[in-house]
Amino acid sequence: MRTAREYVDEVLVLTKARLASFVTLTALVGFLVAAGPNVDLWALLWTVLGTTFAAWGANAANQCWERERDALMNRTRHRPLPAGTLTLSHAVIVASVFILAGDLILAFFVNPLTALLALIIQVLYVLVYTPMKSRTPLNTMVGAVCGAIPPMMGWTAVHNSLDAGAWVLFLILFVWQMPHFLSLAWLYKEDYERGGFRMLPGVDRSGVLTLNLVVLYSAALLPLGLAATLTGLAGWNFFWGSCVLAVGLVVFSIQLRESGHKRHARRVFFASLAYLPVLLGLMVLDRGPATHLGPVFRVAPDAVPAREEVKDVTPSSDQAVLQLNAATTSFGTVPSEDALKFHETVVPTGTEPSVPSASNQPR
Repeated sequence: MRTAREYVDEVLVLTKARLASFVTLTALVGFLVAAGPNVDLWALLWTVLGTTFAAWGANAANQCWERERDALMNRTRHRPLPAGTLTLSHAVIVASVFILAGDLILAFFVNPLTALLALIIQVLYVLVYTPMKSRTPLNTMVGAVCGAIPPMMGWTAVHNSLDAGAWVLFLILFVWQMPHFLSLAWLYKEDYERGGFRMLPGVDRSGVLTLNLVVLYSAALLPLGLAATLTGLAGWNFFWGSCVLAVGLVVFSIQLRESGHKRHARRVFFASLAYLPVLLGLMVLDRGPATHLGPVFRVAPDAVPAREEVKDVTPSSDQAVLQLNAATTSFGTVPSEDALKFHETVVPTGTEPSVPSASNQPR
């Protein structure tokens, strides 16, 4: 007889809890970036809980659908349904409970738009992506859409709208998934073929298309880091960090393209696994509009001198003389006509101060 711990472990495998933790992480980051310094902890809690349950339910439903193919693959044959440790009816109940709980939590405690996004993911993942896996390599694109929506859920949980920032988050997650999953498909090419899944490496026998796409999508992460900064999601420190991460992923991807070896595919896969949490961590730490190019270039507000108030005063007699002297021609000491007129205007007759002789004036 199974213990409670063994049952919990089986449910966690059925729901792909480790994979779902990445989904929850991206939703959490979307929430924090959207909220800025003013974080509503209760809204954050409900968003994380609802997203987690919704993801668990979709993953469990996916395993119910793929149980027979999972039994053919070495990587998945020990899952609860292929191994027979859980019945199909039990797995369907678990999937249904988590889907319903997650969507209701998001709808009533967050907002309907966030719940709608969760529902869209579940429909795409279970009813579109899952059957497509055995029919066309384009399934990876649909799967990437599903994985790119959770950060948008975090954003809508705060703003209740799909602004430009939400779409930048979507693009970052969408593009990141392509080298991640293509390298995985290359690594387990034979296993996917054994299970009857039509992944791109199984169709692209030479690997030219697959491996070039890994490089191109990795390189596409560079401008997306800039887009996140320019749209105000994060600052310049995030941008420079994202450049370092993306360049590292590109280097590993080029190595994979040049060799085609599985060890290089494994490097790309694990590099992409490290890339995402580090990138999202940088985004949270440096969230908010970019105001400088880095700490070296920051200018303190009190370092800017205040503009002095300009006063309008009537010149005294002595000041008039100084202005008269300044108005003389640069080639000698003879005043110009304008200077003489100015002198007559501001200095009344009979009150003229003594004017230095021409021989004493500076040349």
